[in-house]
Amino acid sequence: MTTMTSDQSHRECPQITSSDTSLAFGRFLKFWRSVHSHSQEQLADLINSSPRHISRLENGSSRPSQSLANDIAQAMNLGQRDTNHLLIAAGFVPSNDELDFHAPELKWLRKTMTLSLKALDPYPAIVMNDASDILMVNRGWVGLFSQTINKAVLDGITNNFEFLFSRQGAGNLISGWEDTLSVILMGLEQRALFSNNSRDHEMRERLANHANVPADWRQRAAKLEPMPSFRMQVNLKGELKKFFSVSSTISTVGPAALLSGASININTLYPEDEELDLSQLCCGDLSHPLLFY
Repeated sequence: MTTMTSDQSHRECPQITSSDTSLAFGRFLKFWRSVHSHSQEQLADLINSSPRHISRLENGSSRPSQSLANDIAQAMNLGQRDTNHLLIAAGFVPSNDELDFHAPELKWLRKTMTLSLKALDPYPAIVMNDASDILMVNRGWVGLFSQTINKAVLDGITNNFEFLFSRQGAGNLISGWEDTLSVILMGLEQRALFSNNSRDHEMRERLANHANVPADWRQRAAKLEPMPSFRMQVNLKGELKKFFSVSSTISTVGPAALLSGASININTLYPEDEELDLSQLCCGDLSHPLLFY
């Protein structure tokens, strides 16, 4: 029988007093053991633990440390999606590798996103990663913002948050921008608190320092519910037209619950006036470094 050292006992974390058989981690652990036909004894040997501790993890009377959850995932050769599900079930924030949108294996994703952007024309749309870096734009997006933004400025836009916050970008086009920017910043703040990733902290800090961000953005955002959309207004031939900005999230690792892998977002602008014809914006010679069709 495998024996545990004091170091192993510390690593495998404290026991909890009341058994909770509804803990998701125990269900995941039993499921993956069955998939790989591992007994509790076999899994314990693979991760240098004890069968008794595996049993307690499965019945909810013990909780795993993050290192133990990772060891279990590695022992059973779980991929990124399934490792992250296991970590989430254990109460830990998963760590996702940065998405390389241009990697050869993601050719299917790029093709799918191109077709999606084409289908959304004439409604302006962009594809972004989870850091709001713009990966693709459609003709509707280029056509709309070409009406109000200098081409050199528009061609240089690479991040949607920077675009929304900048007065040279869309910052002067957002209706009720004080509340909108406050809610965006609160979302970034909480993302950084979850991930503790330096990239997320730096993004939040940089955007919070924009001159047009209200000093009380935290207090404003605390009073507001997160918004699935916000309004923008764009000057079209001398008339201000209002648009709803709506985002949808797409998993890059297939159907999966929770935050199981890197994701991308499609952000689309829909006119408040349903009669507004945007097809004219897609005509003519349109170009942008991120317009690929």
